[in-house]
Amino acid sequence: MLQPHFYTNLVEAGCDEAGRGCLAGSVYAAAVILPRDYNNPALNDSKQLSHKRRNELREQIMHDAVAWAVGVVTPEEIDRINILKASFLAMHRALDALNVRPEAVIVDGNRFVPYGDLPYTAIVKGDGKYQSIAAASILAKTFRDDYMCDLARRYPYYDWEHNMGYPTKKHREGIRLHGICPYHRKSYNLLGTGELALEFR
Repeated sequence: MLQPHFYTNLVEAGCDEAGRGCLAGSVYAAAVILPRDYNNPALNDSKQLSHKRRNELREQIMHDAVAWAVGVVTPEEIDRINILKASFLAMHRALDALNVRPEAVIVDGNRFVPYGDLPYTAIVKGDGKYQSIAAASILAKTFRDDYMCDLARRYPYYDWEHNMGYPTKKHREGIRLHGICPYHRKSYNLLGTGELALEFR
């Protein structure tokens, strides 16, 4: 059973991102504020859930949450500021978009860039410990998966509908055969060797 909250007396938003390790596509993050007494035993780290279950839970989270929002940072921005900063920026954009201002933030991971003057805590494997972070991981993952599947219809060479932009064998083979597209992160080592990656920078 995941914990309902980290901060005892504050309205907290849980944050998580999806797509940090991908070769292509935007990085997505979500921020979720759940009701104080919320209890959903089905919530878990999105990676531990099936595609069908994630999408079912997405609808439930969007219905039940006090507030939720998704933030996006594009491949161009990732190349300009680096993926770590881009992940934090996506979380900040999600927090900016909430229609209820949180009083604290809890984040999956081991670091975070402060959001204004709000107290925050970074929690390693937080998406498997706290409901609001798990909810954020589900929203970030499902919204990003929808985005990558849409891109896959326009760029069918990379098997994005299955790998979501991660560096699988089929994705790398697509790059070798067809080159890169505008949605690839050009600052990344796209083919797994620094020498070949330089061709795309």
